[in-house]
Amino acid sequence: MGTPEMPYQPIDCNYYDRLEAWATMQTLCVIAFTDGQGQQQEVTARIRNLYTLNKAEFLQLDNGLVLRLDSLLSVNGIPVPGVC
Repeated sequence: MGTPEMPYQPIDCNYYDRLEAWATMQTLCVIAFTDGQGQQQEVTARIRNLYTLNKAEFLQLDNGLVLRLDSLLSVNGIPVPGVC
């Protein structure tokens, strides 16, 4: 590891609601995010769970991938706006 984790930056509250709706509807989502090395990645999966751990928010995908919400760039082509 070696480097401390960046402080969590909450995402826009309305966007969080949109993530919850996609999870509830089991919508197949195209999710663009920044990985731990700062590289942009993209994955297609369903959101299985949204949760908070140690004051940071996460989503768990049906493929097992877990992403911190502040690493998201866009979901289904909709960019993540600034903080709440």
